Amino acid sequence: MQLNNSSILVTGDVMIDRYWSGDSHRISPEAPVPVVLIQTAHDVPGGAANVAMNVANLGVATTLLSARGEDRDGQALQEQLQANQISCAFLADASLKTTVKLRVVARHQQVVRLDFEEKPDHEVLLPLVDMFASRIANQHAVIFSDYGKGGLIHIQQMIQLARSAGKPVLIDPKGTDYSPYRGATIITPNREEFAAVAGRPRDMADFVQRAFKLRDDLQLQALLVTRSEEGMSLFLGSQHIHIPTQAREVFDVSGAGDTVIATLAAGIASGMGFEEAAHLANRAAGIVVGKMGTSPITIEELMNHV
Repeated sequence: MQLNNSSILVTGDVMIDRYWSGDSHRISPEAPVPVVLIQTAHDVPGGAANVAMNVANLGVATTLLSARGEDRDGQALQEQLQANQISCAFLADASLKTTVKLRVVARHQQVVRLDFEEKPDHEVLLPLVDMFASRIANQHAVIFSDYGKGGLIHIQQMIQLARSAGKPVLIDPKGTDYSPYRGATIITPNREEFAAVAGRPRDMADFVQRAFKLRDDLQLQALLVTRSEEGMSLFLGSQHIHIPTQAREVFDVSGAGDTVIATLAAGIASGMGFEEAAHLANRAAGIVVGKMGTSPITIEELMNHV
């Protein structure tokens, strides 16, 4: 499997996934909540940054284009990404605050999540379009990782730039309005995200009909719906291709969507067809859901499961 002769541009909402882990033996006298004695703390790249980590771990040359705060968290995130051979094209701005998702974990169970975030002004992000345009020619594929934090307000302009350059565009979508994704090559909603935008299907026939309609309405080449324990559904041409799940044991699904789109893009960028790349992404998803927390796939893990 050769994935390392390609390059991928990832853009979208970057963040830090922060974990405070420890043990809990009692309930607080102040409120009916557990008291967690924190023993370890660590940060990992999240959102589009986790997608970039997944791509880089597959041996693909990776560029991450995004906006971050001109703060300590933003600088630490950039340093961690660069240490993993990811080329960072960051727009750092003092008016932005780097998004942080803080999870408190006790005995491998998440107790609470605290989010620190604010949506950026669209004018602040306008320079990202020119930054995108100057880098697209040297890429084999583009991933848009939308986490609904406002970082992709100019996505339609970027899609048109990528398609004009003949580059495949892959999108991990968010929200209930997919119109900004029109003209992409393929999008990868999960089952609940699909239902939120296309309506909850009554049965399999209804699901298939809704999926083809969504694909055609958005002028996509293909649609890949990830369906948890039911595997994946790829809608390509006139075909509905069902790919059964390969997960042995589901421990934590956080970050699985990032792994799917990263592996799918790596396959397509290396010359695979949609179906072959989807099978590869399905194998990758089966590996990462067996891990705790946001944990990128590695090429060694993927090779061992081929």
